[in-house]
Amino acid sequence: MDQDKIREGVRLILEGIGEDTQREGLLETPDRIARMCEQIFGGLTADAGTHLKKQFSAVNNNIVVEKDITFYSVCEHHLLPFYGKAHVAYIPDERVAGLSKLARTVEVYARRPQIQENMTAQIADALEEHLKPKGVMVMIEAEHMCMTMRGVQKPGSKTVTTIVRGVFAEDYTLQQTFLQMVKN
Repeated sequence: MDQDKIREGVRLILEGIGEDTQREGLLETPDRIARMCEQIFGGLTADAGTHLKKQFSAVNNNIVVEKDITFYSVCEHHLLPFYGKAHVAYIPDERVAGLSKLARTVEVYARRPQIQENMTAQIADALEEHLKPKGVMVMIEAEHMCMTMRGVQKPGSKTVTTIVRGVFAEDYTLQQTFLQMVKN
């Protein structure tokens, strides 16, 4: 990341809103924001495949669900946070990933400026590509600050996105099983 560009951009925004960039409370803000960007946008340089390489043999081919994976992301339209829970399921085809690797996969895609709909698909795509499962289902529930603190200003409203692939797309009962597992 270009730290100098980020610092200059923050200075310009502060000036643009009428702030004094030499005010004590703002003197180090451009540098703090530049360092913060390294963390919250770290997914731009990360590869989910790195995490999903760690796999194990599994005879049991039932649904694997990792639910309530907390994430924080940034809306690409307003550069405001959206945050919530991701629920990820797949049906293994003789190989499973370490459980933490599913959460790490969510994290890779959450740490990019984007929209929730794309994040949902990216997680499913990564699982399909690297695990080669029989099916994948991903659900994300999130609150968007672009809806709660600006615009329509509706705090507490949540956006829910889902994607189904493979046998989940073909079998409504599997979808219902996933949804029941997520609710409990």
